[in-house]
Amino acid sequence: MIKSMNVAWWVKRWSELNPEKPALFFRDQCITYAQLHARSEAVAAWLQAVGIEKGDRVALLLDNRPEFLEMYLACARLGAIFVPLNFRLATPEIDYLLGHCRPRLFVFSHNLAHKVRPLDLDSYQPPLVAAVVGDNDTGVEALDYRVGTRRYEGQEPFVTASLGPADPTEPQVIMYTSGTTGRPKGAVLSYRKTFFNCLNANIFFKLRFDDTMLVVLPLFHSGGLFIQSSPCLHQGGTIVLHQHFEPARIFEDIEAYKVTKFLGVPTVYQGILQAAEEGRGDFSSLQVCAIGGEKVTLELLGQCQDIGLPLRQIMGQTETSILLWASEKEGLAKPGTVGRPVFYAEVKLLDEEGRPVAAGEVGEIVVRGPVLMKEYWRDPERTEAALKGGWLHTGDLARRDDEGYFYLVDRARDMYISGGENVYPAEVERVLRAHPHVQEVAVVGVADSRWGEVGHAFIIQRDGCVLGTEEVQNYCRAELAGFKSPHKVTFCQDFPRTPLGKVRKFLLLEQDDWETG
Repeated sequence: MIKSMNVAWWVKRWSELNPEKPALFFRDQCITYAQLHARSEAVAAWLQAVGIEKGDRVALLLDNRPEFLEMYLACARLGAIFVPLNFRLATPEIDYLLGHCRPRLFVFSHNLAHKVRPLDLDSYQPPLVAAVVGDNDTGVEALDYRVGTRRYEGQEPFVTASLGPADPTEPQVIMYTSGTTGRPKGAVLSYRKTFFNCLNANIFFKLRFDDTMLVVLPLFHSGGLFIQSSPCLHQGGTIVLHQHFEPARIFEDIEAYKVTKFLGVPTVYQGILQAAEEGRGDFSSLQVCAIGGEKVTLELLGQCQDIGLPLRQIMGQTETSILLWASEKEGLAKPGTVGRPVFYAEVKLLDEEGRPVAAGEVGEIVVRGPVLMKEYWRDPERTEAALKGGWLHTGDLARRDDEGYFYLVDRARDMYISGGENVYPAEVERVLRAHPHVQEVAVVGVADSRWGEVGHAFIIQRDGCVLGTEEVQNYCRAELAGFKSPHKVTFCQDFPRTPLGKVRKFLLLEQDDWETG
């Protein structure tokens, strides 16, 4: 049945089979499957009342809260395309994304209103309806989400009797990933992709009906929404949702709710390790502790193992969700591995000519199967470049050993990951080039003990201009999310280059005679 690929149908079925089972804990609030289904139906009816139809985009700028999941389910119920935006982005970045995805509705949280106020919401085409979650005193002309949706409690959306997409490859979500050419890309993710990703996650996490999943990763990311929350709802499990990352609360809630499954990025585990030992409590209920999102060191694996948190590793990307995984034993026995392919995907390595490479040789990771994205939204050129012959070219370089385990070597497209967030140097470079004192800039990712990696900007200034590190960072923060602003700035007279004039970034870090700000 096609409807079985729809997350809204999963919640509906669990509301019929186990209506009083807790679907979600948020702060001190317990929301059962019956209540979550009823809320998503009311929200779907409200969406129709404000003019949302199948295929319309609905954009969200929300932190982790029940309304996020309500909207996710309601959009799937109607066939509207759900577009979660990174709430860490700066206003100009949000402006670009709204202009790119062209939503009919924009829902934002009142505590993020300072990022929304500078936007000219009347300028977008097609005309945009805005709605605010929380106190409606933001200074933005917007509908009150909670008041509006409350009017439709006990109602169902009209006309749309079926919960199934007409075609499983219909778009369900547009999730933006940072662009390698300086602009973000909108990965179009289908209902089929979500379904098969859940099947992969069920195997990886050994998910069952009686599992409790603690979600601290942001829901606008693939990790929080597609690797944790959606698979948990598919299995009828329980989600414990944290609005923000607080290490002490993680231990408290693991003990209080008997959490069985958890996923974090290395930055999360570094915070957990730094928490006072006496405040850790009992976390013996944990059956699977997973880590992903960036490079995982053997030291971190060992430290977590020592405190009773053996880590199971995953690797993936927005376009595929989980792609490779390694068990707790494999991660320690094969240092540096990112594991073997998930069940519902084919993964191989190709050289620059598109030929398979032998074991031990380096090649680009390519993927095929039902977990692939459909396309990049309104971007046929980058879609064609990424999807060749049915294979997604990830841009990640790796080698594979004789037993089929993959080891990352480099990122062909220069991306680095800071605190679990993808950062593409081209995007930061585009912003810095607009500074009147900057003649040329190159940004690279460098290792950092706290964030995993941070940005290091190398800048050639225009003649007669004098810049400082703080000025560069403040300029970036006005245009970009804070995690994209370079932590280090070096001022140069010139860059090492290829014979064709291309900057040889790997050599920038090898020269020690730069003037560092």
